[in-house]
Amino acid sequence: MKSITIKGSKRESVGKKATKALRNADMVPCVIYGGDQPLHFAAEAKAFKNLVYTPNVYTASIEVDGNTIPAILQDIQFHPVSDNILHVDFYQLFEDKEVTMNIPVRLIGKSKGVMVGGALRHNIRKLKVRALPANLPDFIEADITELEIGNKLYVTELKSDKYTILHPDNTVVAQVRMSRNAQKAAQEETEEA
Repeated sequence: MKSITIKGSKRESVGKKATKALRNADMVPCVIYGGDQPLHFAAEAKAFKNLVYTPNVYTASIEVDGNTIPAILQDIQFHPVSDNILHVDFYQLFEDKEVTMNIPVRLIGKSKGVMVGGALRHNIRKLKVRALPANLPDFIEADITELEIGNKLYVTELKSDKYTILHPDNTVVAQVRMSRNAQKAAQEETEEA
């Protein structure tokens, strides 16, 4: 999985006044959980652009006072009006500890059902996956080539040895339905016959 580097500095005080001063200086207060002690630090708001505002998923390499800590984005809080980032929580990664992440689903292939007039519905765009950090994929490929009108692609068809998908087996990832134009054409043919 690709990683983005975020450079920060350790926070000395974590009270309301210090946090407000950080935000006024265009910095974002952050915390890394999962280690021996939570690590409080601050980073520039623009450093999160490629991590937050993207459909892709990345791990983060956080550099604080010369130390590099691998982590994943756990939680993020936005201002209700301005949509600025208020606070970010990270979870520290360990090579031998499994982690849960939402991984995007990428549809590949051309569906047979769509080629004859069906409409493709991409029901789930991200799947919750549990894996070791080294086995986390950038995306999950879902082949829709064999889907005909009325067929569905279930989560069970996307299983892998490297990760576990944490959705029920009957979860539909994509399906091909009859489009309105195809329904009209079918009704007109029936009326003519």
